[in-house]
Amino acid sequence: MPGITGPSDYSTEPTRHSSLQINSKEPFNAEPPCSALISTYLTPADLFYKRNHGPIPIVDDIEKYSVSISGLIENTKQVFMKDIRMLPKYNVTATLQCAGNRRTAMSKIKTVKGVGWGVSAIANAVWGGAKLSDVLELVGIAKLTSTAKFGGKHVEFVSIDQCKEENGGPYKASIPLSQATNPEADVLLAYEMNGEPLNRDHGYPLRVIVPGVIGARSVKWLEVINIIAEECQGFFVQKDYKMFPPSVNWENINWSSRRPQMDFPIQVNISGYAASGGGRGIERVDVSVDGGKTWMEASRFQKSGIPYIADDCNKSDKWAWVLFEVTTEIQHNTEIIAKAVDSAGNVQPEKVENIWNLRGILNTSWHRIQVQVTDSNF
Repeated sequence: MPGITGPSDYSTEPTRHSSLQINSKEPFNAEPPCSALISTYLTPADLFYKRNHGPIPIVDDIEKYSVSISGLIENTKQVFMKDIRMLPKYNVTATLQCAGNRRTAMSKIKTVKGVGWGVSAIANAVWGGAKLSDVLELVGIAKLTSTAKFGGKHVEFVSIDQCKEENGGPYKASIPLSQATNPEADVLLAYEMNGEPLNRDHGYPLRVIVPGVIGARSVKWLEVINIIAEECQGFFVQKDYKMFPPSVNWENINWSSRRPQMDFPIQVNISGYAASGGGRGIERVDVSVDGGKTWMEASRFQKSGIPYIADDCNKSDKWAWVLFEVTTEIQHNTEIIAKAVDSAGNVQPEKVENIWNLRGILNTSWHRIQVQVTDSNF
């Protein structure tokens, strides 16, 4: 079998960090406190948000574990871990984010469907592994290919895990072949996270990392890679993670009228992170402490001691978040607001009402925090 797995049920779940806020137990979905999230540039694995659709699989024989590459290619190929490790290894610093991050803020406007994420379904790590473009060359697909010899235009990733949305079948997603075969896109088959082997929660022994794209496309516990002519027809591509205008509800929704969501737009948290999709840098972060009447520009950084310059490949990690900070005095109750501008000039919408959607995804509105100042005599 291509993937040798042990029992997969909720009784075999791994141990998790006690500070995680649990949003659902079965399947397990949780996020860290925001204060822990922004305390370090690289997020430790135990504080990285956990997003699951079923029980965590167990791979109990790493020597027999393999990934099948099939579909519109000349010959199906089984690729074992030793084959992956023989390819050049790359380390890519990339931020992953669930498309439903900050969903609870949308629910305050009008009820939406999905896991009730706060602001911490986002995290940053160094992922180590082989580039997908190198792996696909093993089956005769050259780099920078948009349409393969036998008509393939998309690459589908199929997981070991099982989820109810697929009627007990595996989780799956796809990306365009042009992205998969572009070395500059940095799509990885990753076996390391922050210099350590992946743990079970994060896809051991092998997962896909698609930088700059919503986390739903970075499939964990990889079992099959299919070269296909059309986009994946799985539930999470065709009937979820699509952006609709506020006028769409569950009675008039037409899933086929929207393309699957890929890039995530700007996302900012007043306590210190900003991120944009597509490898775009953060040009500016503005913070207001008077409800938006006046603004100050925050300082931005990624690595300590190295000046951050948006889109400077030598000094910044293009797929990763940018941390920011600003110091000011607050003397009375007020509203703090943060908003960001990326290197392409994209700006965040001011009001969540304007981007509300029934699925509660992609809340990129200005982030607002109400602050109460009280007197103290100690």
